[in-house]
Amino acid sequence: MTFAALILGAYLLGSIPFGLIIAKAHGKDLRKIGSGNIGATNIARALGTKWAYLCFCLDVLKGLLPTAAAVLICSAPPTTCELFLILLTGSAAIIGHIFPAYVKFRGGKGVATSFGVALGLWPYYTVCAVIALAVWVLFVLVWRYVSLASIAAAVIFPAALVAAIALAPNWHFADLWPLLTAAIAIPVIVIVRHRQNFRRLLDGTESKILQRRTSP
Repeated sequence: MTFAALILGAYLLGSIPFGLIIAKAHGKDLRKIGSGNIGATNIARALGTKWAYLCFCLDVLKGLLPTAAAVLICSAPPTTCELFLILLTGSAAIIGHIFPAYVKFRGGKGVATSFGVALGLWPYYTVCAVIALAVWVLFVLVWRYVSLASIAAAVIFPAALVAAIALAPNWHFADLWPLLTAAIAIPVIVIVRHRQNFRRLLDGTESKILQRRTSP
């Protein structure tokens, strides 16, 4: 019953459209601006980077808080069954962000909330999440495509987990296979949500960020 309530709460928390709320507080409809997405990247286009950072942090917390709560009520280290329940809790937050009940199930792409889930699942996912974030930052700084950075981070995350399990003396694939399964499934969802961005990247029409404006 505790986990059932936690999973439901994770979905409802994940469903809160912070991007839409921030934009509406400034008198703007985020769905009619830029890409129409409700995440931090579109907030940056509509309101600037300060509000984009706020949106990103709030979306991260949607995944971090319920996942960390699930970890805390489990044994240390968690059993395989408990790992499933933790992953269900985190997945519920991600699903809530992508398919939010409050706005007709039309949500964001799940990157920030997935990052929050990964940060909360200590210690297995946390270091891998930091590595994925470093890759994301690198891609943004070099190529300036948020979508490309998100896809790259999604690909590197399961690879980092495989390396961590192989190198950690007390981690074994036989015990942690639910984590590996989710570490592949969640990035696949993120990548699928970016399929339109991927097409625009191939066409050369994807928008960049951190571009300096030139004088007319």
